[in-house]
Amino acid sequence: MVDTGIFATTAEVGYKAGKGASATSKAEAYVNSFMTQVESFINAECRYNFSDNYSTLNADTKGILKDCASNLAAIYVIIYDMSGYASRVDAEDIINVLRDAALRDIGVLKDKKATDFIREVV
Repeated sequence: MVDTGIFATTAEVGYKAGKGASATSKAEAYVNSFMTQVESFINAECRYNFSDNYSTLNADTKGILKDCASNLAAIYVIIYDMSGYASRVDAEDIINVLRDAALRDIGVLKDKKATDFIREVV
C-alpha cells in the first residue's frame, strides 16, 4: 500500500504518535484513513480547499499543513490503542501537546493577515 495523504506521510504521523503507538493503528491503511479525515477537516475549518490547490502553495504553507495534519492524525493513532504507552496519562499528555500544536496551526491558516501569504502562488 502507498501513502494516499496529501499533507503528510505515514512516517511523519508515526514520529508524532511516539514509540507507544500500536502497530495496527500506525499501519499505512489506518493512517491513510485518518489523513483523509484530517485533511477534510482542515479544508472545512479554514474554508479553503488546500488539497485541490496543494501544488500551488508555497513551501511554508505546505509545512504548516504537514504539521497540522500529522498532529491530528497522530491523535487518532494514539486514541485507537493507548496500551503501548507507560500510562493513559502519558498518552493523554502527548495528545494534549499534539492538539495544542494543531490548534495553533489552524489559527495561522485561518488568520486573515496570513491569508495572502498562505495562498500565494509559487
